[in-house]
Amino acid sequence: MASSGCFATFICDPENCGTFLERNLNMTGGNRKYGFNWDLLGGDMALARPNLGGTMRVEVYRLFQFTMRDAIEQAFGTEATDKIFYASGVIAGKAFYHQFLSDFTGSTELGAFVRRIDELFRELGIGIFRVESFDLETLECYITVDEDLDCSGLPDIEDVICIYDEGFIAGILESFTGKVFNVKEVDCWCMGGRTCRFQAVPA
Repeated sequence: MASSGCFATFICDPENCGTFLERNLNMTGGNRKYGFNWDLLGGDMALARPNLGGTMRVEVYRLFQFTMRDAIEQAFGTEATDKIFYASGVIAGKAFYHQFLSDFTGSTELGAFVRRIDELFRELGIGIFRVESFDLETLECYITVDEDLDCSGLPDIEDVICIYDEGFIAGILESFTGKVFNVKEVDCWCMGGRTCRFQAVPA
């Protein structure tokens, strides 16, 4: 059966990966259908889900994320999948900052900023957020997230998997400092570390 569209074209010709991603990840203006804003997440959960509420089990969240990652990898390959997940994390991190942390814009109160992030991470069930070190001159920092929503409890596969988290942290740091950051996970539950550790450096 013949197929059509960008998805099918890509599967038939994997060399389209770079061009396809560059064209679609940088879409702006009226061509976009799925541009993110916080209102898309819904409003009053007591009204929307009076019986079930606003929470769900961790494995259901992971079912959604991991199957989506699988489908994207089958279509675009591993490298492109990681780039998409990182970019998604950056979008989410910036939105998270503007929703919950915008009072810190222009602030130099790093300690208060970190404490507020940890409060939010715990309250929302994301993880336990800590800053191990932060160089005020270079802005290089090491951040850990214990009980991480994405990976805590997963099998040991001897590799890091929290690409979305990398982008999420990068988005928060960029919003706070005004500088783009490169964030890389250096330890992960899936490597036997039992915590997720991230190195963040200005780009």
